[in-house]
Amino acid sequence: MSQAPLVLVDGSSYLYRAFHALPPLTTSKGLPTGAVKGVLNMLKSLRKQYPDSPFAVVFDAKGGTFRDDMYAEYKANRPSMPDDMRVQIEPLHQSVIALGFPLLCVEGVEADDVIGTLARSSAAADRPVIISTGDKDMAQLVDGHITLVNTMTGSSMDVEGVKEKFGVAPEQIIDYLALMGDSSDNIPGVPGIGPKTASGLLVGVNGGLTELYAQLDIVPTLPIRGAKTLPAKLEEHKEMAFLSYQLATIKIDVPLDIGLDDLQMGKPDHDKLAELYTLLEFKSWFEDNQRDAKRSGQEVTAPVVEEVVAETELKYTTILTQADFDLWLKKLNDAKLIAFDTETTGIDAQQAQLVGLSFAVQANEAAYIPLTHSYMGVPDQLDRDTVLRAVKPILEDPNKLKVGQHAKFDMNILANCAIGGDQSCGITVRGIAFDTMLESYVLDSTATRHDMDSLALKYLNHTTTSFQDIAGKGAKQLTFDQISLELAGPYAAEDADVTLRLHQTLQEKLNAIPSLSKVLSEIEMPLVPVLARIERQGALVDANLLGIQSVELGEKMVALEREAFAIAGEEFNLGSPKQLGVILYEKLGLPVLSKTAKGQASTAEAVLAELAEQDFPLPKVLMQYRSMSKLKSTYTDRLPEQINPRTGRIHTSYHQAVAATGRLSSSDPNLQNIPIRTAEGRRIRQAFVAPTGYKLLAADYSQIELRIMAHLAKDEGLLHAFRNDLDVHKATAAEVFGVELADVTTDQRRSAKAINFGLIYGMSAFGLAKQVGVDRKQSQAYIDRYFARYPGVLQYMERTRAQAAEQGFVETIFGRRLYLPEINAKNPALRKGAERTAINAPMQGTAADIIKKAMVAVDNWLTSSGLDAKVILQVHDELVLEVREDLVDQVREEIRLHMSNAVKLDVPLLVEVGVGNNWDEAH
Repeated sequence: MSQAPLVLVDGSSYLYRAFHALPPLTTSKGLPTGAVKGVLNMLKSLRKQYPDSPFAVVFDAKGGTFRDDMYAEYKANRPSMPDDMRVQIEPLHQSVIALGFPLLCVEGVEADDVIGTLARSSAAADRPVIISTGDKDMAQLVDGHITLVNTMTGSSMDVEGVKEKFGVAPEQIIDYLALMGDSSDNIPGVPGIGPKTASGLLVGVNGGLTELYAQLDIVPTLPIRGAKTLPAKLEEHKEMAFLSYQLATIKIDVPLDIGLDDLQMGKPDHDKLAELYTLLEFKSWFEDNQRDAKRSGQEVTAPVVEEVVAETELKYTTILTQADFDLWLKKLNDAKLIAFDTETTGIDAQQAQLVGLSFAVQANEAAYIPLTHSYMGVPDQLDRDTVLRAVKPILEDPNKLKVGQHAKFDMNILANCAIGGDQSCGITVRGIAFDTMLESYVLDSTATRHDMDSLALKYLNHTTTSFQDIAGKGAKQLTFDQISLELAGPYAAEDADVTLRLHQTLQEKLNAIPSLSKVLSEIEMPLVPVLARIERQGALVDANLLGIQSVELGEKMVALEREAFAIAGEEFNLGSPKQLGVILYEKLGLPVLSKTAKGQASTAEAVLAELAEQDFPLPKVLMQYRSMSKLKSTYTDRLPEQINPRTGRIHTSYHQAVAATGRLSSSDPNLQNIPIRTAEGRRIRQAFVAPTGYKLLAADYSQIELRIMAHLAKDEGLLHAFRNDLDVHKATAAEVFGVELADVTTDQRRSAKAINFGLIYGMSAFGLAKQVGVDRKQSQAYIDRYFARYPGVLQYMERTRAQAAEQGFVETIFGRRLYLPEINAKNPALRKGAERTAINAPMQGTAADIIKKAMVAVDNWLTSSGLDAKVILQVHDELVLEVREDLVDQVREEIRLHMSNAVKLDVPLLVEVGVGNNWDEAH
């Protein structure tokens, strides 16, 4: 198993996915090329990752397969291949071969069968096998030496990964597919059985189809929804289930006249690649191919097309002399737009030290200025303070436009870098007009990664040098100041150059969608310096109080542990799922609500919570214990360790490009997740304190998402309630239950509140019934009456679903988009989930936009007023400020004014403001 892995690529899977998932590209003559580029990008990435491996790139051959003979309807529902995809197959095949990859197409079988045969062949038995695919069917091949890798998403799946994803072991995947069927391949399966039911059945009988049909009598006892009706359904469709099993089974015995020696990578055919890249107008790849050919001593004889073959030479400079520095200072002063980046000793912006600066002012040209590299034999570098003083006026000039990638980090590094030993004398970067991370995020917030390496590959077809390439990995990884300038210089210069080139590409895409361009320029970019200031300011915490709380939580955990032992009648490890399972299900006989992939009764938190709701005492104690344990390990123990030794404060990092809806998130520490519904959680907020002579002021939008719902739905009933400052939950209760406002009971208001918020989050009648403690019929009656009283809400929901299905996305009031790839999915569960998101996202996203606009407005006011008050935290819809005591009343009124006027809706925005010596007291 020490040999390089055999890499088997499902070319057909990637062709379809690249065609449908990536932006369509065409040449100047109209030839589609996007799928070719996507698949070749993936192959190049794989080749770089597995340089010594044998490869096979496998495509489906033309014509039918043995499965069509077995079942005439096989894949009958699949639409014919689009012409724009079909025309890309031949140039793709030719490009794969020209790159040196062995390519296989075998008639009469599918690509899956060829891959399965190679993976399970005796020749591959003594080495790892990597199957690169996006096809779930391949999970049946996974075993101890076969792993699936999805190169388009960067995910991998081993045996445990299969169990986690599908709920069954790899050897049960065929049975799983046979039960649930596959609409894309028209494998019938058993009607009405979806993924959860299929996995539940197979885990319940601890086997496959054969074992299931031999034990149909136990099916009604399994913890599966509708279990009582399943035996009859399974019996009725037994023949189709076993036919589906055959259709879903990947052959592992296809006659192949090839061995592993035939799958070794060949040398690139540079002449052929030049011809293909010219045809496909892959300009940067053409240039790369020319350079590679020259290095290998070959002359490329491809047709000369001036605009394609004009070689772009990268001009990256490491600046070590005053003359070179003066030359670049002039370039920076003359430039209309500057791309810049910092290199540092770490990734904590409040503690890392500046190592060097890189700049770019035009594509393919950049410079790195090393300042504090300290390895043995490092050349003389320019004086750090002299360089910083020279670039300070340029970086601080608000009229000198700049672009960065995650520029907030660089702004904080430069603000914290003391010049001449003066900690207060850093560089306050101004004029940040663009940020490529945020440009990508605004363009499509549902994309999983917005880091520079991912964006360069996606938008520039350029594989950047990674930090690990030059610094190594793990415990022996070097910090940037220890890396030789021969490696550090080009790496750092590339960062600035790629940032500039990414901006040029992304700006063009954003300009084509004016609403998104406006979100970037009016919401996201103005927020960057605001968040940078909040992060640098930090929050004061009382480490002693946290220590006391930690001790108290530990004592409560000990008491809860003893209580658990008393209920169980014996001592056991509360953190051991195995021991806990024995106590709960074997000794105490509690009902088994769910099982693990291995068929064991589950002790997951959701299961314990449900058992606790059924008034079983031990699950209640365990839930309390886990809650205390989480608070202790995540907050009371951890927060004191996160106090910055220089400032004595905690500095969280805010993330603009994570949540798909536009919400801010935070990390190190994550302040968004401090629980406020429990007394212990609220006590943690008590440790966030005001310094002597100051108070903490907490300003929170009240019911903002409901107010946005009223604005979007234009429902007269909701508009009336908010415009007249009524208790909206009491007003809803009066409407739904048909009583006078004064006669609404506490229970009725609670139910109305659950309806108000439940509808925003797509809660079903079943979910509402569970929350308010009524049966499903009664909860549906509540919902029906709600919609009868507030018809505008129902119309909004129906209108939003229809628009989302038609255009594939929804928008906030300000034009921020959330794409919904599953909105037209054939799978009802996926489609319903996307519809719920479509309804909720405009409200969540608009709320996120409003708090961002409010933060900018408040920051502008505080900056211009010069008042001794600073924003120190942002959590959900709340801002927390540190305010000098004598200014509290003035700031309280001003903050309410600026937040409530951040945007004009059809209903007023209500801001609740509290003041105290600590965060909990203010809240």
